[in-house]
Amino acid sequence: MNLRQRLYEPASERGSISSFLAVLVPGLLLIIGLAVDGGAKVAATQRANAIADEAARAGGQALDISAALTGTVQVDSAAAMAAAQGYLDRNGVEGLVTLVDGDTLQVTTTITEPTSFLGLVGISSLTVEGSGTADLITVAGQNGGAGP
Repeated sequence: MNLRQRLYEPASERGSISSFLAVLVPGLLLIIGLAVDGGAKVAATQRANAIADEAARAGGQALDISAALTGTVQVDSAAAMAAAQGYLDRNGVEGLVTLVDGDTLQVTTTITEPTSFLGLVGISSLTVEGSGTADLITVAGQNGGAGP
């Protein structure tokens, strides 16, 4: 087809690609946004759970020093809660530390992550929660739970 034939053809198809793109591009951006920001939410959830677990572990290591000097291994509950909260504070994560039934330290964390693509549809951040627990040694064991 030469230039003269192109100039005299009807222009019925002109602009059809732009309307196709006008429909396609927002849909593709939404799918990409869900994939990218969905992956970020999964990563944030894993981080929230990991920090909650580590905070609970830190609390579980708060031994009662005076009892340890007498040969009894047990955790100081108040010190355990303070240690877990201190871990959360050092990592800059909001969370709640509670003592359940006097022998289980439960930590819940909340992390808010900004979105990359979903801000285009009005979702500017995603909030996730994590949790972790640690069983505290509150009953005096024999040799700290070691065998005979």
